[in-house]
Amino acid sequence: MHTKEVVLTYSGLEKLESELEYLKTVKRKEMATRIKAALHFGNLSENPEYEEAKNQQAFVEGRIITLEKMLRNTLLIKEGEVNTEAVCLGCTVILKDLETCELYQYTIVGTVEADPEKNKISNESPVGRAIMGKTIGSVVVVEAPVGDITYQIKDIKK
Repeated sequence: MHTKEVVLTYSGLEKLESELEYLKTVKRKEMATRIKAALHFGNLSENPEYEEAKNQQAFVEGRIITLEKMLRNTLLIKEGEVNTEAVCLGCTVILKDLETCELYQYTIVGTVEADPEKNKISNESPVGRAIMGKTIGSVVVVEAPVGDITYQIKDIKK
């Protein structure tokens, strides 16, 4: 079975590592305390507090497993290796909407790190897929729910 690589920047890697550390050191203890307290509410078959605590514990343990798997399969984007000749993972791109003339700035990251509110888009998103490998001046058409959007790549930075 082939495991998909998880593409991360250094800051994304740090974020996942700190979440894993938090879940292992803080959340696990909280869950154990909640379960222990819920046991005092009596009959386990009719104990919603116990059931909820066990569900939360299962969620935390599942997230720990997911994070450990991601971290084992990380492909780190090294800032110094980011090429600005063509759009690639880790670079920042300035796009111009050719219809509205609005400019947009996005950093291209892996799916795990994508955060559109912080202008971090995945290389697997519609815009990310359309611009990957393209150079400054290239014009791309992105299929969107509102219709096709045409962008021109104005700049590529580290």
